[in-house]
Amino acid sequence: MKLETIIYEKEAYIAIITLNRPQRLNAIGETMSGELEQALEEANSDDEVRVLIITGAGKGFCSGADVSVLGTLADRTDAPWLLSAKSPSAGGIHSFVVPFYNFEKPTIAAVNGVAAGGGFSIALACDIRIASERARFSQIFIRRGLVPDTGSTYFLPRVAGMSRACEMVFTGDVLDAEKAKECGIVSRVVPHDELIPAVKEVAAKIAAGPPITMKLAKRALYKGASTDFMSALEFEGYLQGICFGTKDFREGVAAFNEKREPKFTGK
Repeated sequence: MKLETIIYEKEAYIAIITLNRPQRLNAIGETMSGELEQALEEANSDDEVRVLIITGAGKGFCSGADVSVLGTLADRTDAPWLLSAKSPSAGGIHSFVVPFYNFEKPTIAAVNGVAAGGGFSIALACDIRIASERARFSQIFIRRGLVPDTGSTYFLPRVAGMSRACEMVFTGDVLDAEKAKECGIVSRVVPHDELIPAVKEVAAKIAAGPPITMKLAKRALYKGASTDFMSALEFEGYLQGICFGTKDFREGVAAFNEKREPKFTGK
């Protein structure tokens, strides 16, 4: 996979995507959008990947859409198509959002600096967000005369609540890392130099778990957040029946009985 604007690495069941335009605070252009979509699809289909980390090179996580690209849209009749989640990688700069939403495995955003606009959306699209003390979060869209996109209107109210989402969107104000933690946007804040080690530690713990069960648990959590209680119970029962048929379930029980750590294989 030849890439220009991101770095894709794998180590011990963990895939790491690094947005790599540090001179532009990792702003998203059409090339990055397409490459990010490609990397997500590859990681999702790779059985050797059990968890995904995404972070940014340099001082920023991601500053959102490249303003130099946005500036060309005002005079283009195909601008709505360019921004469509259904548009192909070659055209739609937001086409990476759907693969993020459909990603079956646990995802962690290691937010090392500014996460604004679409960059904030990338973090919101992840299951877990861990922030450096230098992280900053903003729904910058309103300051550009735009409504939130890249899934922000879907993710942010679910993560932070409607009142906080409205305040962030309507004002465009910047939240520091500690305030983001207070709002539930990130689960923890760590010293900047400890961010990647801390995220890798969490990722390794997740990667050591049963891969099939992990995917099903993720599916259950998100379905449970958008359905009624009895439907959630029924879905849990259905998924539990799948788990009972796995070798990993038998390994988990055997490890408990033998007083040892389980060794899950994803079968």
